[in-house]
Amino acid sequence: MALSIRKFCTFLEETHIEGGKAAPRCLNLVVVAAVIKNPWSGKGFVENLRPEIIDIAGPLSEEMTRRLLVQMPAEKIEACGKAAAVGVNGEIEHASAMIHTLRFGNPFREAIGGTNYLEFANTRNAPGALLSLPMMHKSENGKRSHFLTANFQIADAPHPDEIVIAIAAADGGRPHARIADRFQDIAEMEAEAANAAARN
Repeated sequence: MALSIRKFCTFLEETHIEGGKAAPRCLNLVVVAAVIKNPWSGKGFVENLRPEIIDIAGPLSEEMTRRLLVQMPAEKIEACGKAAAVGVNGEIEHASAMIHTLRFGNPFREAIGGTNYLEFANTRNAPGALLSLPMMHKSENGKRSHFLTANFQIADAPHPDEIVIAIAAADGGRPHARIADRFQDIAEMEAEAANAAARN
């Protein structure tokens, strides 16, 4: 099956001030989205989605990754994620099928030197709806400073028979991150439990 791409969209965001205070350094965020024809559209309930996944997911990821790295070099990327939104005539499973496969995730993850799974969202949307793409640190899964969300919208996508697929990257965490990492929480809670046990 030939990959049918209607358009690519690239979104760039620079955050200089957050919470009324200048950021220690500008946070740069990039989203690359592809609008493709839903390969299962008009076929009714399709039991086996694998043939289309095998044909489409890898080449699509490679091209989207290439485009993202033009905007943000791999060595600068700290956080990343992925998302897919199927049009109203499709199933959520169609959106999931395109991104929840190593054929899609590995080209992106390997190109940026990531080791974590890619944070994700899969949904159904109408054209122009706001899409939210969650991100996390590419290698440290407890690093809450890098829990980010990229918001974007495409005025004419997804059509009812399309899927919007997106990847995103950021070159840092939230400008004024000041909550504990997951591992700090664990250490504190273990210490509190040990102190409580000692008192009993």
